Amino acid sequence: MIKEVVRFPLNSSVTNLFVEGNLFIPDNPIGIVVFAHGSGSSKTSQRNQLVSKKLSENNIGSLLFDLLSEEEQESDRRQENIIAQIPGAILNKFNISLLTKRLSMATEWIINNQQKRKLQLGYFASSTGGAAALIAASKYQVGSIVIRSGRTDLVDNHFLSEIISPCLFIAGSNEKALIKINKLTIKKLKNVKEKKLSIIQNASHLFDEEGATEKLADIASRWLKEHFSPVCHSVS
Repeated sequence: MIKEVVRFPLNSSVTNLFVEGNLFIPDNPIGIVVFAHGSGSSKTSQRNQLVSKKLSENNIGSLLFDLLSEEEQESDRRQENIIAQIPGAILNKFNISLLTKRLSMATEWIINNQQKRKLQLGYFASSTGGAAALIAASKYQVGSIVIRSGRTDLVDNHFLSEIISPCLFIAGSNEKALIKINKLTIKKLKNVKEKKLSIIQNASHLFDEEGATEKLADIASRWLKEHFSPVCHSVS
């Protein structure tokens, strides 16, 4: 197992402005999954780490990283209490364009730095990160996508029409609104041959219920393993 801390600089002239990630590459990997977490989560979340561990057990690497810098996260925390008083203001964690840019940065790093391994690329995304993953997938060659409780209603239709990657949507049965949103998104993925919605019974948005995260990890890792070809292909 290879473990590495990766930093993505956000400004070449400001050396201390960056987003950071944890890279895990198991022995004999068949693919690598970039995590795009949603608002309020991070690379240290127990839920994401459990999914990453399950992927590793299935010979799939993972890159868990924060889509926002510490400064941007702190800015969100300061503004949350006054956001209602600022017309048109958008917190960084809800800025889909910004989140997509950061995910694209990580994706290009994988493409440029993992070419020797020629690992297929996948996304595991949640909440607003799900929107960023779909937009990024319209640009990059992504072997497979898993989206948990994704705000896929935040993606314009023209991006959805350009996606061809297999897509698995996972939601808790208590997430009635998100289930409707994901079903509508699936209908709009006209060029995706393999697309599915998996509903985990008695689970809510954060999958805090006993056994819910384990079921999530099992379903996600099984889908990704099935869609990473045993014959390696370059993601470039």
